[in-house]
Amino acid sequence: MQHSYQIDMELRDAIKALPKAEHHVHLLGAIRPATLMKAITDTGVDSPYDSIEDIERSFEFQNFAHFISVYKQIISLVTEERYFEPMTYELLESSKECNVKYVEMSFSAPDHTLQGLDFELMMKAIERGIRRGQSDFGVKADIRIDIVRNYGLESAMKSLDMIENRPEGIVSIDIGGSEKEYPSKPYAEVYSRAREMGLHTVAHAGEAAGPQSIWDAVTYLGVERIGHGISAIQDEKLMKNLQETGITLEVCPVSNVRTRVVDSLREHPIRTFFDRGLSLTVNSDDPTFFDTDMNNEYVQLHEVLGFTIQELFQISLNAVESSFVDAETKQQMRREFQNDYSKIIDSIE
Repeated sequence: MQHSYQIDMELRDAIKALPKAEHHVHLLGAIRPATLMKAITDTGVDSPYDSIEDIERSFEFQNFAHFISVYKQIISLVTEERYFEPMTYELLESSKECNVKYVEMSFSAPDHTLQGLDFELMMKAIERGIRRGQSDFGVKADIRIDIVRNYGLESAMKSLDMIENRPEGIVSIDIGGSEKEYPSKPYAEVYSRAREMGLHTVAHAGEAAGPQSIWDAVTYLGVERIGHGISAIQDEKLMKNLQETGITLEVCPVSNVRTRVVDSLREHPIRTFFDRGLSLTVNSDDPTFFDTDMNNEYVQLHEVLGFTIQELFQISLNAVESSFVDAETKQQMRREFQNDYSKIIDSIE
């Protein structure tokens, strides 16, 4: 019995040691409660939270709509651009602890510019955090801008204007928000313009809405990756299309359980997607809100859904292949990941 437990622990440690890349992590959703509390205290902003414990208690979500309401509350509490530097730095510190080598962090700029914060000052703060994080932790990072579908087409075009004026470090756009209430189809022109600007394209789809939301993102937005995409399980034709086109799903298993868009991890469609040959990655989404990180995501997939260490490494390689980096960087990542994996396998055999 003790021997079996020891093997399980060794395998769990090996899974945590796997090299990883993360594509779907929201900067605000990674804010540490202590950092948020400091922002509240420093600025004197009106807040429902009197302590770090109050903040942590608010992260028990009844459903997806409740999650969105808490998220909006947190947005209103970040009232100065400077706090995006420690947020970014701490995200990369947490990434290092999970052996994440590369992060594409999602920044919902209009959430903050519409509250009066300056886009350029926020971006400078994020870039300071990236530079410090890369220097201290060795984690590479790029930025994608979530244009947030709830604010409409005019706001989305203004987001592209801001990116055009200050493009440094930004590799892609995304469209998050309430997909049931705000379908993506009307944003086709926005995505066309983004591609003309040289940006890669992603869309949240099939998280809290049905497969048509994914079809719209693929058909009208022409996306390269889909954020979440779990409702594809309801549509055989769609799964076949995703498998044939190689559009990558940025899957966030623990998030989907915590927002109750799936009943349990055991019922999550990621196992079916993987077995059907869909390209997918694993991500933490909003790690602070969901009390998760990349190590936890990988370990949960192993313990609950039976993913082997070889399969989990394939997911890591999927993240390398679908990263929005140049060919040389991708080749370097591929080589580094393979070398790390070989050492891990040697250590447990």
